[in-house]
Amino acid sequence: MALAIRQLHRHFVGEVSGLDLRHPLTKEQAREVEAAMDKYAVLVFHGQDITDEQQMAFALNFGERENPRGGNVTKKEDYRLDSGLNDVSNLGKDGKPLSRDSRVHLFNLGNCLWHSDSSFRPVPAKFSLLSARVVNPKGGNTEFADMRAAYDALDDETKAEIADMICEHSLMYSRGSLGLLDYSDEEKQMFRPVLQRLVRTHPVHGRKSLYLSSHAGAIKGMSVPEARLLLRDLTEHATRDEFVYVHKWTLHDLVMWDNRQTVHRVRRYDQSQPRDMRRATVAGTEPTVAQQAAE
Repeated sequence: MALAIRQLHRHFVGEVSGLDLRHPLTKEQAREVEAAMDKYAVLVFHGQDITDEQQMAFALNFGERENPRGGNVTKKEDYRLDSGLNDVSNLGKDGKPLSRDSRVHLFNLGNCLWHSDSSFRPVPAKFSLLSARVVNPKGGNTEFADMRAAYDALDDETKAEIADMICEHSLMYSRGSLGLLDYSDEEKQMFRPVLQRLVRTHPVHGRKSLYLSSHAGAIKGMSVPEARLLLRDLTEHATRDEFVYVHKWTLHDLVMWDNRQTVHRVRRYDQSQPRDMRRATVAGTEPTVAQQAAE
């Protein structure tokens, strides 16, 4: 069966059929999927009952695995997964939902904010691939917003104003907005701000997009209040219904997205029930701007 794609949203998102991700992709299939990512920015694969190893093998068709260090507050001895996948569940090492006062749980609630994965790294992520192993019965939809369409819809004056702006991104900004303000010296070093362009240009098709994220908390050359107001205004614009696709998870869905062209967030769900979601992250290849110490 040949690969086929049905567009699910006016601007983006393709539903893929004709691939069984339990089996290795041919080089031609990998090229087709990557070309579809460039076009649709989000791809949905239904009915993919895959192992961690199969998920990682699929992801590695599109680049190297991202080193996950520095992306959470979970201590290594408490990791639930040892397969190289990112654990974005609500589960502890014992397989049970984390307690509501768990620091890891509270930190992970930041995923409910609009963000682009790993924008807090000097070289941010390329693709993310999320597999649904246990679906929560209530809530937990994931929303995606097309940052290309959002950029295109800006007026010319705003496009000119933001064209060369450089933002500071840090996990301490996103989690701080939820009231998590206490970090160890080691965490402060690990989460120190990095620099990212506010407007990105895609390396293949050349379309410009907004590079927004809850991790962005400052803009170089602007006061913090002015910068945060601008970022808030841009995020409100970019996440209007016309730019957003809502994915309602079913068991064994795999959703793949391009962090260079989209932002996403998970919606609130019943934290007393298990939700097992596992993400493979494909590393980016270059910074959006030359890095220097962000002060």
